[in-house]
Amino acid sequence: MNDLFSTFGRIGLLSFGGPAAQIALMHRVLVDEKAWLNEKEFLNALSFSMLLPGPEAMQLATYAGWRQGGTLGGLVAGGLFVLPGALVIALLSTIYAFYGDVPLIDALFLGVQATVVAIVIEALLKVTKKAIRRPADWGIAALAFVAIFAFALPFPLIIAMAAIWGALMQRDPVHEQPPNTTIVPLAGTFRTIAVWMGIWGAPIAFLVLIDATLLTEIALFFSKLAVVTFGGAYAVLAYMTQSIVQDFGWITTDEMMDGLGLAETTPGPLILVTEFVGFLAGYREGGLLLGLLAALVTLWVTFVPCFLWIFAGAPYVARLLHMPRLSGALQSITAAVVGVILNLSIWFSAHVFFARIDTVEIGPMHILKPELSSVDWLAATIALVAAVLLLGLRIGLGRTLLAGATMGMISLLPLT
Repeated sequence: MNDLFSTFGRIGLLSFGGPAAQIALMHRVLVDEKAWLNEKEFLNALSFSMLLPGPEAMQLATYAGWRQGGTLGGLVAGGLFVLPGALVIALLSTIYAFYGDVPLIDALFLGVQATVVAIVIEALLKVTKKAIRRPADWGIAALAFVAIFAFALPFPLIIAMAAIWGALMQRDPVHEQPPNTTIVPLAGTFRTIAVWMGIWGAPIAFLVLIDATLLTEIALFFSKLAVVTFGGAYAVLAYMTQSIVQDFGWITTDEMMDGLGLAETTPGPLILVTEFVGFLAGYREGGLLLGLLAALVTLWVTFVPCFLWIFAGAPYVARLLHMPRLSGALQSITAAVVGVILNLSIWFSAHVFFARIDTVEIGPMHILKPELSSVDWLAATIALVAAVLLLGLRIGLGRTLLAGATMGMISLLPLT
């Protein structure tokens, strides 16, 4: 167990750079250095994690810990993967809440927001390369984009429709025979599900009981988000932002992008941006203590479901990966995510580059229409430079964000 603590503590502290870098780090440590998983086991675990809602890198860590030390090992591995970043986000959120309206900080985050546009575009290109495998995938991606961009259909509905379509259209049988693995009794699986559903839901029930309105709203919203976060955090960011800004009024779009920039520069999964949102919502409502409680509630309902998925499904990994219709559903979901992230790219870009945005209604469609005279040339320039640095020169995420923040602060300097 000491080896688990030290290994996953190191992974948690070094897990910068998004899921691709985090998965590469775990491959080096878990396969090459420790030999806790062989190549096929690692790839199977990764495929299984990608089937699940939630951050795949955190779930991969949890699975690896479960393989080494059972439930306790999974808790150690998954917890240590998230904890360092969560502590950093809590600290940065507190600083942001107290000093976010200082001109220097505003200028810094203007640069961060503009750089985030380039980061989302990079994510779009990476996901497209992985997700689009068949001509039909382009059609699914296009339909998903139109559904969310023009018709504002809910993200969970889009994911559900893509999954159903993929499952129904999957006709290619899996020729390889499923491995002859030991089957866990269903009673044991149901017991695991019941225990973790109780762990997940007990704090929510308590918040409802004591009539903690804001904390209950936060718990219920982010619990729903935890169930539909397929395809990584980028897939749900636009849906999440629109909900927390327009429906709940917890934060502004600019603040959401600031939080995304913070989450990009800290270890752990990008979905830790939800902690930033929860903290600001609580802080605005009742000060620092409520902010910290809201952040804790957000973390709980975001990450406890990950343990539920892994502990209930891990014994069935090999067999699940031999189910053709499940494979078809996953492929269609990942294709739909491309269209959703394209919508996110456009939505974020519009809100960073333009001060005023209208909505044009054409029948049932609602189309964003930025007011061209309100363009922010400074933000557009920083985003362009960030795109060159990130996509052209490939200097890395951290240095690109630092360059964007620096350009934002330089904009405060007098011209003469």
